[in-house]
Amino acid sequence: MYTVTLQQIADQFHLVNLTEGIDLTKRKITTAEINRPALQLTGFYDYFDHERVQLIGMVESAYLNSVSKDMRCRIYERLFATKIPCLIFCRGLTSCKEDNIPQMAEKYGIPLLVTNDPTTTFTSRLIRYLSYELAPRMSLHGVMVDVFGEGVLILGESGLGKSETALELVQRGHRLVADDIVEIRRISDNELMAQGAEMIQNLVELRGIGVINIKEMYGVQAVRMNKSIDMVIKLEPWKPDVVYDRIGLEQETTDILGNAVACYTIPIMVGRNLAMVIEAAALNHRVKKMGYNAAEELKRRVNENVEKRLKERAENEEKEQE
Repeated sequence: MYTVTLQQIADQFHLVNLTEGIDLTKRKITTAEINRPALQLTGFYDYFDHERVQLIGMVESAYLNSVSKDMRCRIYERLFATKIPCLIFCRGLTSCKEDNIPQMAEKYGIPLLVTNDPTTTFTSRLIRYLSYELAPRMSLHGVMVDVFGEGVLILGESGLGKSETALELVQRGHRLVADDIVEIRRISDNELMAQGAEMIQNLVELRGIGVINIKEMYGVQAVRMNKSIDMVIKLEPWKPDVVYDRIGLEQETTDILGNAVACYTIPIMVGRNLAMVIEAAALNHRVKKMGYNAAEELKRRVNENVEKRLKERAENEEKEQE
């Protein structure tokens, strides 16, 4: 299980800590889900998940300001007693300081933080950040490139030319994400995010030449930090006894962290331009997502031609019988 410290969150979103006596580096968040304790402020704690980050927005603040000071203090105290990881006030709300709530929070060991962002904006940003940082992850030996906006993960045995293909794609105007080690995070059921290992970010190893820095050689436009995986290209040596797909009616997929990703197997042959083939595969995958499938179009044309010939044959047979 991966964790994020409150100090990391505070640094990322420039949060103000109202409880300076609490060390945020020792407070860890384990879930990407957050909660606005609306019902809890009224005393309803059934099904309350105390492990979630708690947010106070305008609605919650307005309710707290509508009750007496004693009631407000009791509400906070009961909320703190559940041992929530932290309480974040949105829109710069600091009215709790008037009731000495920060002192009460320190007594219970609950960090209080403040952001100037609107509640909805901060909520979406925080969920996105936590979903990324807490996502299940794995590393694969391969290359990740952004080709025409499609995230292409290139896999295959060492020595098949993955890095050389990535270099040619960069020279053709595409962007490198990772070479050799691709770190993958499962952001959601339909999104996998890939990035390079920090130690070798922007570097490509070319046998016979050594390590080169794509960013320094081709500029910042030739690299990007991360990219969602849209398709997988599997490179393998050409095998004469293997029948490779030549039509593409059935979409092959591969499983990565429980997500099914479109996969294409490309045999390596002497003289084959892999960069050009991968460009075509990326564009074809893109138009498929837009609703057009060339294989289905071919199938339709074949069926129409067969129907046309059968119809002509039937008409000729009728004429012969007459």
